[in-house]
Amino acid sequence: MPSSSASITDAAKSASAGGGVQSLERAFDLLERMADAGGEVGLSELSASSGLPLPTIHRLMRTLVVCGYVRQQSNRRYALGPRLIRLGESASRLLGTWARPYLARLVEETGETANMALLDGDEIVYVAQVPSKHSMRMFTEVGRRVLPHSTGVGKALLAHIPPDDVRALLARTGMPATTDKTITTPDGFLRALEVVRGAGYAVDDNEQEIGVRCLAVPIPNSPTAAAISISGPAGRLTESATARIVPVLQEVARDLSDVLTSNTQA
Repeated sequence: MPSSSASITDAAKSASAGGGVQSLERAFDLLERMADAGGEVGLSELSASSGLPLPTIHRLMRTLVVCGYVRQQSNRRYALGPRLIRLGESASRLLGTWARPYLARLVEETGETANMALLDGDEIVYVAQVPSKHSMRMFTEVGRRVLPHSTGVGKALLAHIPPDDVRALLARTGMPATTDKTITTPDGFLRALEVVRGAGYAVDDNEQEIGVRCLAVPIPNSPTAAAISISGPAGRLTESATARIVPVLQEVARDLSDVLTSNTQA
């Protein structure tokens, strides 16, 4: 999965060819690079990663500080600012709105609850859901945040991230057990990610909640790291059901990717 700064750099090149405003392209590229670096960086780090001269970066960062999208810390480093929170929340709501028809299609074709989740920092956040029509169904409410090591969507989103980056994330979050099935060691989790890469989908098998299974796939080429999943009782999501459901998940993920990428290219 490419870094967000790499994606926006490609977009900036396309925009430049079409007459985009260079300073805007550079400012958004710097914001993406800050996010990739954990939200706080120094000017020299931004210069090294972006290739821009320090005076240009300083001018752009001062503008972003004045607008509230970046703040300067007491140690002279720069951090993402609070005004970005409102933008992110609004974008997440729109993303959920775009996803709902596709999640409804998943429910119709699988009979189980469908979810969409994003990787937000070190956490998984659920941004959309369409519940199953069964009387026994799984409720993962929109807005809920969980750690990625115990979820199917977490595995789907981390499977294509470099192992050293995964280890660093797990070191920051810890790996608490929510059930006796939860994977609680980095080596065990990395082995599970190898299985995900080979299979093309991820499984949470009683790892977040006993009696519940979840099947998840990433949304390819999504402008932000996102995955969709279906969840339900383990007694319904059997191996034979998995074989039937996974191709549907993958097809819906591809169709949703087309919608999300077309919205970003408009």
